[in-house]
Formats: sequence, C-alpha cells, structure tokens
Amino acid sequence: MHLLLINPCNPLVSTVKSDENRWNKYVVWKPLGLLVLASLTPGDWEISLIDENIAVPDYEKLVRPDLVGITAFTSQAPRAYEIASAFRLRKIPVVMGGIHVSMCIDEAMQQVDAVVKGEAESVWAEVLKDCRNGTLKKLYEGARLLDLTEVPAARHDLLSKGYHFGSIQTSRGCPLACSFCSVTAFNGGKFRRRPVNSVIQEFRLIQEKDVLIVDDNLVGTRKEHIEYTKTLLREMIRVKLRKRWIAQVTINMADDEELLTLARKAGCAGVFIGFESVSAEGLSEVSKKFTVRQTREMRDSVRRIQKHGITVLGSFIIGLDIDDKGCGKQIASTARAYGLDILNVMVLTPLPGTRLWKTMEAENRLIKGVFPRDWKYFTLTFPVARYKNLSWKEIAAERECSYREFYSYWNILYRVTRSLLHRGKASVVLISNLVFRTNTLRLDRQAYADYDLTIDRNFRCNSDLKDIGSIVDF
Repeated sequence: MHLLLINPCNPLVSTVKSDENRWNKYVVWKPLGLLVLASLTPGDWEISLIDENIAVPDYEKLVRPDLVGITAFTSQAPRAYEIASAFRLRKIPVVMGGIHVSMCIDEAMQQVDAVVKGEAESVWAEVLKDCRNGTLKKLYEGARLLDLTEVPAARHDLLSKGYHFGSIQTSRGCPLACSFCSVTAFNGGKFRRRPVNSVIQEFRLIQEKDVLIVDDNLVGTRKEHIEYTKTLLREMIRVKLRKRWIAQVTINMADDEELLTLARKAGCAGVFIGFESVSAEGLSEVSKKFTVRQTREMRDSVRRIQKHGITVLGSFIIGLDIDDKGCGKQIASTARAYGLDILNVMVLTPLPGTRLWKTMEAENRLIKGVFPRDWKYFTLTFPVARYKNLSWKEIAAERECSYREFYSYWNILYRVTRSLLHRGKASVVLISNLVFRTNTLRLDRQAYADYDLTIDRNFRCNSDLKDIGSIVDF
C-alpha cells in the first residue's frame, strides 16, 4: 500500500521554488502534523510526502497512491480541495484533516472522501485499516484532547532538503484564549505537555541546526507552566543538543531571570511575542486579558530578554475597532520604542471557529465571498471583513506604512549596530530584517494584484482596492 501525504501551498503567498530566492528558506518550515502521522503509519505502507511550499510536482507522474492524506489551514483549503478533486477523478481516495476542516466539516465532506475532525493521531490507524478494506467512513472523530504521551516523534527524515528550520512540538493548547485565535477552539485552553525525554529524543532526530518550536506558547503564564519549561531547558543543556531555536512566548518570560539564562544556554536564538495592540483598549478588544492585567514597561521587558542574546520579534494587528488612520505609523513607532528587533503586522482576520468569527457574524461584519474559493485570502495579510474605521484600501496602506517605517534602511542599520554592540552578533537581526524588507512586501504586492481579479463580484468593500498595487510598491 502506498500513502501520499500532501501539505498544499497557497498560490497567493507561496514560496514555491524556494531555491529561486535566497530569503525564502527562512520563511518555511516542515508540516509537522503530517510527519507525525507518517510515524504512526505501519511499516508495510510506503510513504511519500509532498510539501508544495518547497515545490509542486506533476502528480500524474508520481507513483499512483492507494490513499492521499491532506492537511490545511484555512488559507490552504482551496488548493487542498483542488488537489483532492484531481485525485478523486482518478478514483484515488482522499482523507483530509487539520484545523480548517475541523471547523468547516460540512464544507470539507463535500470535497473529500473522508474527514478527520480534531487531533488525528487517535484515529489514524482506523483510517488506514478502513482504506485497506475499502470501507472508508465519511467522518472520523479524533480525540478532543489527546494525551501527548501517545504522540510519537515525527518522521523528520522524510523531508530532508529545502528547509533552513527543523520543527518540533513540545505542547498543545493555550490558556490565553485570544478572540482571533483558533488554537483554543482546536487544541483546548489548557497546556498538554509531552514528556521531556520524548522531546529530547526527537530533537536528536532533527538534522537542521536551527529549529522552530511550534508550540503556541512555550513558556505559559502559570508557575507550573514555567517549571516544565525550565525542566526541559535544563535537560537540553545537560545532553548538549547544540541546536539554535526560536519559539512563541508571552512577555512574562522577561520576568524570570533563571528562565532567560536557561533558555539562552539551551540554544534560544529568538522569541515571537504577540503584543497585538499599542493600547490597553485594543488588548481588551482581542481578550488579551493576561497582558491587560499586567503593568509593565515593555521596553524594559524586551531589553531583559535581549540582554541574554535573544532576538525579539513582536507582532501587532491592524483592523481592530479602535484602529483609525495613522495606526500603521503608530505601530511602527511603538515597535521601535519597545526596542523590537523584528516587526510582524497582521490584519485582523475572522477565522472559522474563533470567537472573533462568531462576534463578526452576529454583527453582520463577515463578508459573503464565494467559499471555499475565497478562503485563500484568509492569510492574516488581507482585509476580509468589515472594519469599523478603516476601508480595505486604508488597512493595506496602514500595514505597508508600518513596514516601510520600521524597515527603512536606516532603522535596519540601527538595529543591526545595536545588536552588535550589546549582543556581539547580529546575523539573526540582519537576515530577518532583510527578509521582511525584500521578501514579505514583494509577496504581498503580487498577492494583492490578484486580489482584485476574482473577489470584486463578491466582496462589496473591494472597490477600495483598485489602486492597491501602487500602495504596496516598495
């Protein structure tokens, strides 16, 4: 039996043929969920794995599989369904899982032969058995909150080329429950941790020197969360993994000097922190209650992290109800005032299953596009709803303004020099800043050029976007 696993691209923002741009390899990482399923697949199955973010093959020239498994975030869904349709026309069964289909079951069941809802590990053996017997069911209900002791190490050997970063997961779930995030809806609001020894063993299987820890929050907010992280870091130091890694954390990481020291000794090169808004009102709007409750000087907190040689990437959202004209420049100014090394700006996006989706639906602010086709715009970089104070054109302009301000050559030079003076090296800061300046906005420009073509008939706000190409010209 032959299993083909596919991670689809989104043609609007894809880094397909990543070898054509030296920066692209820094913005892709391995589809970890598929690699875990490959680990759970019996040895009598031959496994092939395609990541379309590296290259799109001619599927008809591949060895004919007995089963195709596809995963997808919301923005990948249209391409996933396109792939599924092509295989189904050849009478090859397709099973699909992931966060999008778990939130849009009825839609997905019309596009594929079988759907896995929730975490797939608990039902994967059943899926394969039914496929072998020709008795695939339409719906498989995965465990709501799987015990992570049951999750094996991923098959990192299946994708050995094309990536700068390896990837690993140590936990699932997040207690913050931000209104725009689907993590809590899919993975739950409590941390589930993998055994430390299992994480260490998997780290050793990763070939890449640099690793992305894909946890939604590595550190957590409570004492027991932080103690687990410290235990993991101590073990990473003890066994001398010699990996550099980056992870998502909350700003409270800056409050624990021991945690920072351990993180740096264990190989932490950078952290991603969701600041989300420049104001307390904005934080309350997205239910970032943990940050709202804290009284802190953000610049001092960021500096404490950087003092340990750790790069800080901060993320903000444009399109909140409090946002008005000038918010892009304000975000850039705040990011500079905080002393961030890297800035990421996202557009407020109502993803299916989130509280934001339900709120905007109740307020009649969801745009009725042609779905599933128009899911491709749900990349967190396109305006896809009705925003209170900003038109779509204004949101795109504000986002571009924040990047232009923050990533001016002068500001890049300042950050690189600061990193050299205070941390003794600046390669991460330099590469990251150049990636955002030379790559991210250019990809956005190409994507927005397509935005007008198919969506004008369906999204009423689209009249604001007629001159979008000139707005994001870099």
